[in-house]
Amino acid sequence: MHSLLNITALELDRMESLYPSLLRLLLAGALGGIIGLERTLHHKSAGIRTNMFICMGAALFTIMSELIPDSSVGDRTRIASNIVQGVGFLGAGAILHNKGGVSGLTTAATIWVVASIGMAAGAGHYLLATLTAVIILVALNLLGYLEARFGLKPITVSYEVTGKSAPEILDELNRVFGETHHFMHGLQIARSEDLSRVVFDLTCTLPEHRALETKMKMQRGIESVATFAKSEEE
Repeated sequence: MHSLLNITALELDRMESLYPSLLRLLLAGALGGIIGLERTLHHKSAGIRTNMFICMGAALFTIMSELIPDSSVGDRTRIASNIVQGVGFLGAGAILHNKGGVSGLTTAATIWVVASIGMAAGAGHYLLATLTAVIILVALNLLGYLEARFGLKPITVSYEVTGKSAPEILDELNRVFGETHHFMHGLQIARSEDLSRVVFDLTCTLPEHRALETKMKMQRGIESVATFAKSEEE
């Protein structure tokens, strides 16, 4: 009978601790989902479900770091430190390297900070987690707008340059880009009848694109310059 009462008391104690833990998980899921919604609206790879799962997972690991170890051991930081390492590997998978530069850095950083928001929510710091999420949303939108407004964000633009001779076009392009220290990537060369075409991608800011396009059009061996397929780098 005594053991039965002990089991019942233990179950009641677990039920009482379940509700605050559930509240922490729901808050983490909501904050992660809101940030994921912003990412989805901007057509980024890590969307609603990804950010929600990362935030809730970090919150649950943080909660379990309080429940699993014995308080006398003082070893509750191991799970939290492993969350940081695990999310670091996850964020690294979102970064893409190519000859024109690096993309996905903002997505990787968002994944990392979403995990920290989940850890704050899981530790019961509701206001801190919420304020951090608000700051991140403001930064993603306001700073992104300012970068686009003032031409600070790198943009990848595809160029099609035509002329009489492909080697002459390449010489002119190398002269232009050698002065500005920019690099072409995805280079393709084609010829039809008496016209040669050189197609390549270039990553730089919008003002730099405009200046380079104007400079290319002034070269003798280049007859025309066309641009298309613009995409912003993160």
